[in-house]
Amino acid sequence: MPTTTRDRILEAATRLLDEGGPDAMSTRAVSAAARVQAPAIYRLFRDKQGLLDAVTERGFEQYVVAKTTRERAEDPVDDLRRGWDLHLEFGLTHPAVYTAIYGVPRPGEPSPAVRRSDEILLGIVRRIAAAGRLRVDEATAARVVQAAGRGTTLLLLTQPPDERDLHVAEVTREAVVAAITTDAAPGAGAEPVAVAARTLTAALPGLTRLTEPERALLAEWLGRIAEG
Repeated sequence: MPTTTRDRILEAATRLLDEGGPDAMSTRAVSAAARVQAPAIYRLFRDKQGLLDAVTERGFEQYVVAKTTRERAEDPVDDLRRGWDLHLEFGLTHPAVYTAIYGVPRPGEPSPAVRRSDEILLGIVRRIAAAGRLRVDEATAARVVQAAGRGTTLLLLTQPPDERDLHVAEVTREAVVAAITTDAAPGAGAEPVAVAARTLTAALPGLTRLTEPERALLAEWLGRIAEG
């Protein structure tokens, strides 16, 4: 049971979000459901967007914990597949929260939930690069996964649950994996020098014997090599 004013507000807002989406989560409706005065919401969350961010962050927490505490696969590409599947599962299990996070474009600073998810994805992509298996640069790889994963999940959410073809998600996932990663042996692809450059780029933060300007210069050179 909610024990603080903040907890009561978040509980009420989450309920309204699940029942009717962001439009149902008006300040007046949340105030009535939580049995608090509107100024309490503004004091704790600044505005409706701040409240929505807090609600989605709360709903996202279980998903983030699942992604960060699970045992890593020996193959980092398999970790990417598992992350994709977890992302899809979260979206289909929590459609209102997912749509609130990803369904409406938000220019500028992403929500806290999106930031945390993106950081986890970049960590997985960096492991793939460090293993010598990334076909494109890390930023491009992450954006491709984000675009395909979010688009696929939102597409499936537009369909009735009993009509969803989850095979679409599997085919899309494997197409993304094929597009951004190489075969298991490091440098086995058609561009081994570029792959090696991306692998070394992933290791740059750990090269403490180089100064920061030296690492920046090396990163620039490696970036040119990786681009071909």
